[in-house]
Amino acid sequence: MNAAHSDLFRMPDASVYQLGVLSMFETQRAAFHAAPYPSLTERRDVLLRLRAAIRRHTANCAEAAFADFGVRAADETMLVDLLPSLLHIDHVLRNLRRWMRPSRRHTELLFRTNRAWVEYQPKGVVGIVVPWNFPFYLALGPLATALAAGNRCLIKTSESAPHSSKALCALLRDALSDEQAVVVEGDVECAKQFCALPFDHLVFTGSPEVGRQVMRAAADHLTPVTLELGGKSPAIVSRSADLASAARRIIHGKTTNAGQVCVAPDYALVPRESIGEFVTQAIRAFQGFVKEGAHYTSMIDERARQRIMALLDDARDLGAQVMCCAESTGGFAHARQIPVHIVTGVTPQMRIAREEIFGPILPIVAYDSFAETLHHVRAGPRPLALYWFGRDRIEQQQVLRETHAGTGSSGMGNYHGQEGFRELSHAKAVFREHRWFPIELFHPPYGGWVQRAVLRWYFGAGATAHLARTHA
Repeated sequence: MNAAHSDLFRMPDASVYQLGVLSMFETQRAAFHAAPYPSLTERRDVLLRLRAAIRRHTANCAEAAFADFGVRAADETMLVDLLPSLLHIDHVLRNLRRWMRPSRRHTELLFRTNRAWVEYQPKGVVGIVVPWNFPFYLALGPLATALAAGNRCLIKTSESAPHSSKALCALLRDALSDEQAVVVEGDVECAKQFCALPFDHLVFTGSPEVGRQVMRAAADHLTPVTLELGGKSPAIVSRSADLASAARRIIHGKTTNAGQVCVAPDYALVPRESIGEFVTQAIRAFQGFVKEGAHYTSMIDERARQRIMALLDDARDLGAQVMCCAESTGGFAHARQIPVHIVTGVTPQMRIAREEIFGPILPIVAYDSFAETLHHVRAGPRPLALYWFGRDRIEQQQVLRETHAGTGSSGMGNYHGQEGFRELSHAKAVFREHRWFPIELFHPPYGGWVQRAVLRWYFGAGATAHLARTHA
């Protein structure tokens, strides 16, 4: 979705009917009302069919991702898109029976003989907006959780990954009915209207800018939202860290999907005296990872490539030193393949210091004291992820207790694990009154001996005496 549109969302108009999105929504809403609480067996059956379809369609999905990106190794699609989807479904299957059980609650003292619990009830129709960077996992992950919670799903795929969208559509049609899950394809206009539908829950993965507009659209119907957004996720390299290991892990985050990952390390905070060695180790790591261009993902489109090059040009113009990690670009056959570039001498005026990079650029910010790193992280918007490399337990605890990640401008909510199951369920509070519970003792008229005793117990004799004088 294009964050450039300030008037991005509005109520659905006639074109929704032409696109058929509203019809799909109404079909799923009717199906949910007809069967509002699928059994454990039914939910497990849906998940098993989805899991089997992923395995059958693996080759088709890998080929589709390659066609969308220009270059993307089949192994990468399997490792970062499809395998996590299978692992997620397996985890849900192992735990679903336990997650579905009512959760007991203790009653207050006055109601001690009664029972209270929480039932986890399906919400209804869940909308899932999928970005282009992980076109399968970021659809199948929230889909599996939503199905486990007993919901129906409409999935809006990205127009930037049309081949992957068609592959996902074929996969889901092989496994599920349109009343359970269906893919909605379309352009930005379709995405606007999709988000304005009265879903029972809306899951969005994308940029913070568009995430704000998704919330505005959801507010018209008071639709609860789960937002997994981006941000400038820092990688803090402690003086106690193994530099070679830290550099290798950070560069791995920048080479996977060419850094087009919301949780990729955006920049590295490195001790000033260690920057030279860190850069050497980072370049060595990249060259070890990317021995063949066929294994290195390209930028999704020409616009993305031009944006990365513009970020590098801006940094150079403002005095930064830019180093390309590749010995040469001869191994890269595709024009949109950009090796990781390491940037030192970063200043706050540079775009790479202010914008989420979402690509193969690694800015390095020097620090002298560890306290500077915490101040630097806290001074900016809260990131989606934060990485710390080191062995110093005191520093580790400082990072855990004094910084935040995965909240604020980087999003809210969850669609993973038990927390995701509960988020995509309605937690219905249930109170069951004991047959012989004397609730009548608390009915008007007030002033009975039981009421006076209870008030004296909780508020003290002075308060009840004052009330008695007031009402005398």
